[in-house]
Amino acid sequence: MIPVRDTIPCVNTPTVTWTLIGVNVLVFLLMKLLSEPSAVQILHLYGLVPARYFYPEWALALGYPADTYLPFLSCIFLHAGWSHILFNIWLIWIFADNVEDVMGKPRFIAFYLICGLIASAVHLAYNPDSTTPTVGASGAIAGVLGAYFFLYPYAKIVVWIPIFYLPIFIQIPAIAFLGAWVILQLYEVTTAMVIPEAYMDVAWWGHLGGFVAGAVLHRFLLITEPRQVDQ
Repeated sequence: MIPVRDTIPCVNTPTVTWTLIGVNVLVFLLMKLLSEPSAVQILHLYGLVPARYFYPEWALALGYPADTYLPFLSCIFLHAGWSHILFNIWLIWIFADNVEDVMGKPRFIAFYLICGLIASAVHLAYNPDSTTPTVGASGAIAGVLGAYFFLYPYAKIVVWIPIFYLPIFIQIPAIAFLGAWVILQLYEVTTAMVIPEAYMDVAWWGHLGGFVAGAVLHRFLLITEPRQVDQ
């Protein structure tokens, strides 16, 4: 199932949501202008490499700066490829505007960044030996999904069922779509415990950490209650 849109109109202009999309796209395009060695260096310096924090001697020997925690935040705005950036900004476009609506702009940007930081920390805790730079807005977006899950459980999500690429669209409740998303993350992390090498390219634990953070924290940041949605 590929989400297309939700059915809840915004009351306020989602300028923070649009800005987050713009910043992510701009950073990605600037990275594309760099030579491959320079881009790889940026990913290692500003992406989250867990091993650099658990093995400082190894990190110093490879040229990582000492005592910097900027990558916990900067990794949220870096992406590995076109499919990565497009999928993430599409999820921001569908789900973030309604969460911004009920939090207001300053609280929403704080919420987004905090969820991203928590997702980074959870990924670090469960992958201490990883030397691969972790990048992407997925952890912060997972926080948005966690908030949406509880704020708008009965909102309708229009999804495309890609059967032979036919235009088959259906509406399902957000609680079903996002519940399936959570089940997928749980499946991936449990499978990774058995076959870790095959699942090291995606921060599944970080996704779950971000989702739980969003589910817990959103209630403390609301400035208005969400509008009721007909079931």
